[in-house]
Amino acid sequence: MLASDCFSDNFRLFNQQVNMAMLCHGLHIPSPIKALTETTPLPWLISFRSKFTKSRIPQELLDERSQEHEKYGGNEEQPHKLHVVTRVKSTMRRPYWEKKLVEGLCLQKAYVPVIHKNIPSVNNQLKFIKHLVRIQPLKLPHGLPAEEDLADTYLNSKGELIVRRLLKPVESKAIES
Repeated sequence: MLASDCFSDNFRLFNQQVNMAMLCHGLHIPSPIKALTETTPLPWLISFRSKFTKSRIPQELLDERSQEHEKYGGNEEQPHKLHVVTRVKSTMRRPYWEKKLVEGLCLQKAYVPVIHKNIPSVNNQLKFIKHLVRIQPLKLPHGLPAEEDLADTYLNSKGELIVRRLLKPVESKAIES
């Protein structure tokens, strides 16, 4: 075998590999030469977009909004101690985790107010179902009721705990003449 024959065979083989590489590049298939040397990501995985990969909720909505206390009439230094939570929307056709939270917060009945503490653990649970409930601060216009007045209190729709004070008879003193 002559050296020129060996050279022409190698040149023909190289030409075939280059043509194959150009063909594979046009079809987006990894070329056999490149596949042996390095791994490349598959082109259909790069262009594939899943709707569950990125949150579509803007980050501004999830940020802390402590500056809005003035806007809604809250007091940043003295936050209210109790929430009046009322379920205003149904849990039908809602995810199971929202139904479990509603049940855990005793909100099975619609439009029945329930009182919860204003603590971070309760607030984190309410954050996930805030579209189903109405949250109001508990207001005490008559101050904290005494223990004997608790039977005569009611909660109105504005979140106020009203004490119905019954009139007590006045002791009459006999006038001596």
